Amino acid sequence: MPNLGPMEWILILLVLILLFGAKKLPDTARALGQSLRMFKKETSKMSEEDEERQTVKAQAEPVAPPAAQIPPVTPSVEDRLRVLEEENRRLRESQQPVSSQNEQRSN
Repeated sequence: MPNLGPMEWILILLVLILLFGAKKLPDTARALGQSLRMFKKETSKMSEEDEERQTVKAQAEPVAPPAAQIPPVTPSVEDRLRVLEEENRRLRESQQPVSSQNEQRSN
């Protein structure tokens, strides 16, 4: 892209003055400056929000412990069967004295 010399700048300014008029040109430049400031502020705000989301997401992700250290959540079938058999045995033992007492009373 060629460099713009002083003659080109003067020509551009004259075209702008003819298009917008001498009174509207400062207002147009001011509005353009405000628009650019607002745009810059919004883009910086968006980048800050993205950084915050990444930070929150990184903090929210729990670190999973190694699989070897995690105890089983539910007991295995064998463990449950063993517990039920023990409970069954205790219930039978507790029922035997009551049954023998009932037999003695009936006699």
